[in-house]
Amino acid sequence: MNNLPPLAPLLALNPQAIFAFYAAANALLLVILSVLTVRSRLSTGTSLGDGGKPELVQATRAFGNASEYIPIGLILLYAMVAVGVPTWLLHIQGATLTLGRVLHALGLHAVAGRSTGRFFGILLTWVSLLIGIAAAACFAAGFTGVPGIG
Repeated sequence: MNNLPPLAPLLALNPQAIFAFYAAANALLLVILSVLTVRSRLSTGTSLGDGGKPELVQATRAFGNASEYIPIGLILLYAMVAVGVPTWLLHIQGATLTLGRVLHALGLHAVAGRSTGRFFGILLTWVSLLIGIAAAACFAAGFTGVPGIG
């Protein structure tokens, strides 16, 4: 019987594999959002732009917003790998980015206006970016401020 927690294999990954995992997860999200956008285009008969159709506006903005935030989040995650940030911190930044983008997309697809998913999605995305900025800059400068780390 396996007594390891379900996340144990994920936690055992090396830094490059951690980056690859979150890059793949976020790329999958972009593919899903792209398919939803194409499906909305087909169902509304709109080949270019959003045609002023609310469901297509939501779909294109969900994809567009993810396309705007995911690349910088992954660049920061890669920078963190490059400067030797501990794996647990890589997971925090990667998981926070991914969860934030999923929540934002779900919130935007569910409601055209404000939603809890959009709020927490962008909040988590910003937190992940701030973690990435701070960790990459501090480790690159050789300062972590935490004894025993870095």
